[in-house]
Amino acid sequence: MTLLHLETSTKNCSVAFSKNGEILCLCEEYDEKYGHSEKLHQFVNWALEGAEIELKDIDGVCVSKGPGSFTGLRIGVSAAKGFCFGLDVPLLSLNSLEILAQTQINKDYDLIIPMIDARRMEVYTAVFDGKGNQISEIEAKVLDENSFAEFKDRKVVFVGDGVEKSKAILQLPNADFPEGIHPSAKNMMNLAEEKFSHQDFEDVAYFEPFYLKEFRAGK
Repeated sequence: MTLLHLETSTKNCSVAFSKNGEILCLCEEYDEKYGHSEKLHQFVNWALEGAEIELKDIDGVCVSKGPGSFTGLRIGVSAAKGFCFGLDVPLLSLNSLEILAQTQINKDYDLIIPMIDARRMEVYTAVFDGKGNQISEIEAKVLDENSFAEFKDRKVVFVGDGVEKSKAILQLPNADFPEGIHPSAKNMMNLAEEKFSHQDFEDVAYFEPFYLKEFRAGK
């Protein structure tokens, strides 16, 4: 199978093509100004050139559904649906936290806790085991010094753009806080191919981003 992967849930605009368990080409950029609307389709074109394929060759599109940036998610999901309608291929989706968790699997951690910044001291988060299996519900969590205290005796890794503010207040002596890791299309391949093999497809017409919190439009 040949799949297009789109990840736009954070400031990292990321596009990849994969085929039968191998990344053919990855194109991504971290942009503080959220330039996804200008960059996403250009990245798709560049990744097509790098992968040496054409859009008509793909068998499906996988998009990150959230939680994350409301604007970023709308851009990514709109593009994914457009490709699916135009090419008549199925749509798959992954949540952005499970994509983040993929970066830390099988690294000898008891727990993987991805965090996506939700402004102020709030993060979108969930708990995964060391193999990347989700073991708690996704939530919008306001951090304080008692957050995740139940894991103080476990070997835990926190990952994502919520790490910087969480590291300063969490009282967890056995925890690691690697910085500079964002959801990326390159980490979507294995999960997407598994979903594709089980035909776990979304309804292209009715699929919407997973905002988690209520969307409020600003000026």
